[in-house]
Amino acid sequence: MEPLSRRRLLSLAGGGALLLLARDLAGQPVVSRSMQPAERLDILARGSQRLGLISDLNSSYGSSSYVPQVHRGVQLLRELRVDLVLCAGDMVAGQKLGLSASQLDHLWSSFERQVLQPLRNAGEPFAPAIGNHDGSSSKGTSGYLFARDRERASRFWRARRDSLGLQFLEGGGFPFRYSIRQGDVFIVVLDASSAQVSESDWNWLDHQLGSAAARRSRLRLVMGHLPAYGLSRGRDRPGEVLQRPERLRRLIERHGVHLYVSGHQHAWYPARVGDTNLLGLGAMGSGPRPLLSGGQPAVQTLTLLDLFPERNLLVETTIDLNRLRPIPVSSRPVTLQPRGGPLLQRRDLRMTLG
Repeated sequence: MEPLSRRRLLSLAGGGALLLLARDLAGQPVVSRSMQPAERLDILARGSQRLGLISDLNSSYGSSSYVPQVHRGVQLLRELRVDLVLCAGDMVAGQKLGLSASQLDHLWSSFERQVLQPLRNAGEPFAPAIGNHDGSSSKGTSGYLFARDRERASRFWRARRDSLGLQFLEGGGFPFRYSIRQGDVFIVVLDASSAQVSESDWNWLDHQLGSAAARRSRLRLVMGHLPAYGLSRGRDRPGEVLQRPERLRRLIERHGVHLYVSGHQHAWYPARVGDTNLLGLGAMGSGPRPLLSGGQPAVQTLTLLDLFPERNLLVETTIDLNRLRPIPVSSRPVTLQPRGGPLLQRRDLRMTLG
């Protein structure tokens, strides 16, 4: 694909903020080399691999439509030449008791038509994590509360497994849990579609992160829908975060995982707790939420990760899908204090990879 043209950026952004698209979140050029003015207009500095991270695309319960920011984000991912799209869940608007199998299938076919197929037509591999609206793992006395959601989600994704452009390492539990290696990047997708992660899933995650493929990879990521800790107003309570975040942190730190990527909170925040790096993605769809503190407006976003192996560097950029500008990291609070959790420190958006 061709880089973003000046004309295309003008049409997407309504004529504003073009220069900012080639700058990092501190307002400085993303790379140290000298760039020509036209180059600043046309592209973000691109690493050897570029990952596009999105989450929470859905609208209201049972809706098969998507807000304009979702369509804008899909087009932007195509034009920014993303090598892999990672979606941290909530692609459809399920989790509503009473939706029939045919209604759920309609939601997934709408997602395929409006989101998945345009990205695959552009040659961009797509790796999904299942969210609570896609196929929640919440259980009652007789099994999964949303068993039909999980069955239809599984049916949809398994039929498309071999056409997603993914290099599977362990895919027996796809789409709920699986591991892939794309170039220099190792990714484990965890079934964090509810607050409870099963003991077998924790053990499986430990095994995947200890594998030779993981150790050989330059960048190691874990992705699941629910976060370790609350980030946004209205989502900082039990059931909205993982029940055992300390289990996740131990595994991340033991195996040298660079980031845990999550959605669900509908608010972008790059956090650090001890030696654990967390990335809470903002919503691309309906209902962006304000963070627990600070006065930042709630906006739809998508995030890019650019890998520069020659400099052993990972650069993160998050884009406001309303104004098509990178969001300055200085606009995020220096710390967040979730209920019942440790103090979260805002981390830098440039990560040296160990």
